[in-house]
Amino acid sequence: MNGQRRSAIRAGLEVDIVLKQDQRTCKTTRGIVKDILTNSPNHPHGIKVRLQDGQVGRVKRILNEGGATD
Repeated sequence: MNGQRRSAIRAGLEVDIVLKQDQRTCKTTRGIVKDILTNSPNHPHGIKVRLQDGQVGRVKRILNEGGATD
């Protein structure tokens, strides 16, 4: 599932994101969502999130519900 709809993303989901510095190469980083930073319901480049380790990027793929929700 892609990460363009805010309603599909919530804290605790395991996702692949693209960090700002990786936008040209589309290199993804995997992690667990801590916070959702995009306020709009949809975004064509992916919803911006903060991972539990503090990294910020746009969601490219939602993997599963592997993480625990807080």
